Amino acid sequence: MRRSLVIAITLLSLSVLLVGGPSLLFSPSTETVGPDETEVSPRMTELEDSESRFWRYLSPQERFQQRSPINVVVRGSADDVEQILTEASGGDWTEMNESEAEAVPETYTLTGSENGTPNESIGNETAQNATNETIQNATNETAQNATTDETARNETDDDVDESPRRLPDLEWGDASGDTRYAYVDFGSGERGYWTTETHQLQDGTYYGQRYHIRLYESPNEDDQWVIMQTHSEHFDWFTLRHRVHGSQDAQTKVENDFMSHPQVDVEEDVRRIYLDNKNSADADGWATVVDVAGMLLLPAGVAARRRIGTARTDTGSRTDPEHVSSHTPAAIDDHLTDVDRRRIAAAYDRIELGHLVLVCAILALFLGVRTGGIVLERRAGFLTPHQIAALLYPVIAVGIPVATYLIAGTLTRRLDAALVAASSLAIAIWIDYGLLGVDSLPVDVVLQRMLVVVALGLIAGGAAKRATRESRFNDMLLAGVVMWVVVLGGTLLGYF
Repeated sequence: MRRSLVIAITLLSLSVLLVGGPSLLFSPSTETVGPDETEVSPRMTELEDSESRFWRYLSPQERFQQRSPINVVVRGSADDVEQILTEASGGDWTEMNESEAEAVPETYTLTGSENGTPNESIGNETAQNATNETIQNATNETAQNATTDETARNETDDDVDESPRRLPDLEWGDASGDTRYAYVDFGSGERGYWTTETHQLQDGTYYGQRYHIRLYESPNEDDQWVIMQTHSEHFDWFTLRHRVHGSQDAQTKVENDFMSHPQVDVEEDVRRIYLDNKNSADADGWATVVDVAGMLLLPAGVAARRRIGTARTDTGSRTDPEHVSSHTPAAIDDHLTDVDRRRIAAAYDRIELGHLVLVCAILALFLGVRTGGIVLERRAGFLTPHQIAALLYPVIAVGIPVATYLIAGTLTRRLDAALVAASSLAIAIWIDYGLLGVDSLPVDVVLQRMLVVVALGLIAGGAAKRATRESRFNDMLLAGVVMWVVVLGGTLLGYF
């Protein structure tokens, strides 16, 4: 029993080190970045040369909650938006099934922080001029960093990513999701009303990572504007639902797609304005404004000026022969004492082939589910999303713990088996998030991942030979199984 407690405490420390620490250390508090559920009085935004207005957030209910911030405004029609995005992405559009549910909005960034400027909305010429600095000298990857004046630039430095992000090369397609309401009015003192989206678009895969757009047209056809809310999301196989993990990447993706169209002048037609609607995840309060009104009526041969990106030269790194020589086994051996050599020899003696097999099995099963979901989505059109989930979720819920139990049963030491299994699952989780480009998670998801890592480690430790000398159903194994079932069951029931 005492040995089991030592292993359990070690696993908990390992989960904090590998999962909780990297996540929670860089996460702002829930109070700082969580969506504001308080109902507020709306402050409407009016564009230049437009009478109709809009509220700067979307809401899941017909209430003024600061939930989903508007981050793209297009001067044109919804048909213009669809046509430009189709041409910019090659026109390979796909229609999604209505059963593909939308992601939940409650997410918290791992690395972001609050930012913004005190500027007011853009309802007059002064505000318009204050935000009129174009992004003509920026590359596509860094378009999101365009700001207006030096004060705004200083106040948003914390959110500027100096290294450009690599966005997946995906295609825009029709999307469906949960209803979000926008509040608009005709201006001139008329009463506003709630409206649902005119159209939804998606770029990516349901079981991988995707960008999602909602479009809302002006209530007055003469005003010719479309407001859009964009975000990125991924499918969480532990919770069987989507998780929104940010809005800036999606905003940049949409921005770049507009800028890649030959009839969009990046110097004149694309800019950013401050709407002061930051609230959660990595939303920073800045919105992209694109002017496409009437440009699609121009002759096809007339192309706007396009920005020429400066190619970055990768000179590589040179290897110093003396540096390599200093890292040869002989050089290392010269600095080792007899005690060090005995400790290394003892560590080598503890390594078994089963350790490597256990690592490979957990990685293959976990990452294979992600890959399998994407493959079935693309190749097995006769399967619904729920059917695909029903086929693959048992691999997560049953396959991983069973494989861990069987392989760990060939290992000798309990602690070694527990640490290898727990570390392998933690590494698999981070590899998965890295491949999806996820950099923000809800705090409850982080805690859930820590618990499943500990549970799998207990299962492996309880299956090792030294743990089963008296009984195969020992306290460590039973604790691990119960913890695994409770955590996953609680997740599916909405407690995690």
